[in-house]
Amino acid sequence: MSAPIFVDTNVLVYARDAGDARRQPLARAWLEWLWAERLGRTGTQVLSEYYVTVTRRLKPGLPEEQAWDDVEALMHWQPQPVDLPTMQRARTIQARHRLSWRDALVVAAAREQGCPVLLTEDLQDGALIDGVRVRSPFSYSVQQAGTETYGHAHDEGHRQGHRRKPRGDRS
Repeated sequence: MSAPIFVDTNVLVYARDAGDARRQPLARAWLEWLWAERLGRTGTQVLSEYYVTVTRRLKPGLPEEQAWDDVEALMHWQPQPVDLPTMQRARTIQARHRLSWRDALVVAAAREQGCPVLLTEDLQDGALIDGVRVRSPFSYSVQQAGTETYGHAHDEGHRQGHRRKPRGDRS
């Protein structure tokens, strides 16, 4: 695959969740592959949710400095802001597909970034929403992604933005 993949909060959190022996290695494999292939994308909403989740809800949680280092590294994925066009698209998606506001914002951000694939476990695996294919990181493998070809969901929003991978154990 040569198209970017939008990564939702749950994938980032599972990569840090030592308490989930089944999901953590799968989430880490996805992030490693996305860094290596320079295909990872995300949004500012996702990064905000990640920071709160790993510092306040995850047990054991990450120290704030470590969580912020992760967020700074992921800034190299050029996260989609929650701006007016993204919110307008999200409202349309919410109404058309009956999604929660949070999920509609994530799909809209993926679409704005030109991502034909949204990696999340929060929506139905395989669903096509506003030109974005939802894939579960726990049933859709890195190997499958590497062999599939997708057109860009929205070429105008496609951005390249990878300079460095998170240091150390950051996945």
